[in-house]
Amino acid sequence: MQNTDNRDIVVAALKHAAPYIRMFKHKTFVLKAGGELFATPESTRHFLEQLSILHELGIRIVLVHGGGPQSTELAASLGVESQFIDGRRVTSQASLEIATMVLNGQINTRILAACRDIQIPAVGISGVDAGLIRAHKRPPVNVEGRDTGPVDYGFVGDIDSVDADVLRTQLASGLVPVISPLSADESGTLLNINADTVAAALAAALSAEKLILVTGAPGILEDRQDPGSLISYIDLAGLQRLREAGLLAEGMLPKATAIAAAIRDGVERVHVISHKLPDSLLLEVFTNEGNGTLVVENIDTLSPAEQAPGSAA
Repeated sequence: MQNTDNRDIVVAALKHAAPYIRMFKHKTFVLKAGGELFATPESTRHFLEQLSILHELGIRIVLVHGGGPQSTELAASLGVESQFIDGRRVTSQASLEIATMVLNGQINTRILAACRDIQIPAVGISGVDAGLIRAHKRPPVNVEGRDTGPVDYGFVGDIDSVDADVLRTQLASGLVPVISPLSADESGTLLNINADTVAAALAAALSAEKLILVTGAPGILEDRQDPGSLISYIDLAGLQRLREAGLLAEGMLPKATAIAAAIRDGVERVHVISHKLPDSLLLEVFTNEGNGTLVVENIDTLSPAEQAPGSAA
């Protein structure tokens, strides 16, 4: 009897997933995962196993990774101070060297090694490779709420352009690009770019079906101190209201900026999910209810099915 019950559960799950598989087959998803996810072999493998299922079902995957916690840890061990302003890292020459070691060396290579074990045909690149991301050094800028004058973020890059054909060639060959968010200016000076910003720019350039930001938070919260205040869906106006009310935690501020940029540049669906919830990626893609926050340009464009139970801003 138990075997029959298990069989029925499997068949029901496959039938439920079938419409989503048809909808997303051959579409492009850009995933961004922070360095926290890759802190252990177990969390890395669990996430990549989910990614593998999407790939095997014919969804074209681009993975952008961060490396903030690892960079901060290495900097501390080397006696290099880590400085953040509004959730963005200030990158000194020493910090840049650390970021290069962590992003292009440690994390990218470890992801590729795990992909080999799971048999994902991944290829590791950075924004420097083949001119994928062209950028310039950010000039000193005035930061809202700070009256100490313009802030110099150091070797931080702002994106000028993206050559999406670099990725389209790899995707057409059945590969999964794994991207470090480093780039360089026209003279070859390395620049550190926020990984959320890179993911948003790539999603727009590829006309991606979805941009999915995988974080340690449950999603976007109404009250950042209360995990139970998860917002199931929100639009750009609601996101701006949260920002103006000071309800976005520092780490969520650059994400909110990246989300808005992606949607304004044509990405219709942006998801913010937690890697701490088992199988969160599969749940978000293959169920209406999802488990994180869905961000769209205007809530009125959502179908009744997409308006899952939960709070909306």
